[in-house]
Amino acid sequence: MIHMDNIPLTVRILSKLFPLRFFFAKFTRLPIIGNIMDKMFFAEDRIFYIPKDKVININRKIGEDDSIILPSEVVNYFIDESKHHVIMNFCICRKSKKCENYPQDFGCLFLGEAALNIDPRLGKHVTKDEAKEYVKKCREAGLVHLIGRNKLDSVWLNAKPPEKLLTICNCCECCCLWMMLPNLSKEVSSKVTKLAGLEIRVSDKCTGCGECINVCFVSAIKIVNRKAQINDNCRGCGRCVERCRFNAIDISLDKNSLENSVINISNSIDLS
Repeated sequence: MIHMDNIPLTVRILSKLFPLRFFFAKFTRLPIIGNIMDKMFFAEDRIFYIPKDKVININRKIGEDDSIILPSEVVNYFIDESKHHVIMNFCICRKSKKCENYPQDFGCLFLGEAALNIDPRLGKHVTKDEAKEYVKKCREAGLVHLIGRNKLDSVWLNAKPPEKLLTICNCCECCCLWMMLPNLSKEVSSKVTKLAGLEIRVSDKCTGCGECINVCFVSAIKIVNRKAQINDNCRGCGRCVERCRFNAIDISLDKNSLENSVINISNSIDLS
């Protein structure tokens, strides 16, 4: 168990301020202040949600070729590419909210040279195999990966430069930092997105029960004429697919989606 008294003062302050993230997010909509906040905390960010393997329909047979097929392999690809791997001792989001639904000690995994600058009181260095086993445990615990360049992490962890830090968050629907996406400016919120080529469809099996709404943290689902409708706010996390007991929501990737996602993430990060 990690006690907040044992971590740096700045991190403890951030933890106390965490519940106010929705309030602070709205400042990104203001013309001058928003531009300053964007440059300070979100400049050149490119972040993608990685839905769980089990919720995906991929339009080709597994084993058809040697290219990346399953969403989790995007995460494993970057673990293999990086020489440096640091697992956080706790999730600042779940720790701040005293989460009772998911493990508080399943924090982010950081990759890249900048991860060497993370305070050792906050995380530990691990091998590639240990990192892969860790993200697997996170998925088994019901968490969803969020991967990409996230300058905010570089700032609060003092892990610089930001282009040499790759974040792999393990997110829950109840505590995630990015629940503030609807409060952010369109420019900032658009930097957190779904995988290219990912589509979510609601079938005629939908009864309009509304259970999917409860797990959508970006308010991307509404019930219209007794049927769920998913709008452009969707980040493709796949939680609604898991929650639907009628199997009425399908999520699919086109054949080039994951390969293109690797390229997009690689273009924003230097793991050399």
